[in-house]
Amino acid sequence: MKNRLRVLRAERNWSQAELAARLGVSRQTVHAIENGKYDPSLPLAFKIARLFGLKIEEIFEPEEE
Repeated sequence: MKNRLRVLRAERNWSQAELAARLGVSRQTVHAIENGKYDPSLPLAFKIARLFGLKIEEIFEPEEE
């Protein structure tokens, strides 16, 4: 799944660790999501969207098959 998480985080000058703390997850989880190696659970995706004031689909989009 493609996402804009790295860009959104950089716009706020947050480190991966800062974002992870705000979301209640590990820095490794943020790293994996940003690199497309891990798709967040639906509750985590909602939490991310709320944190940035966006809709889930404004942050995440499925890969083209």
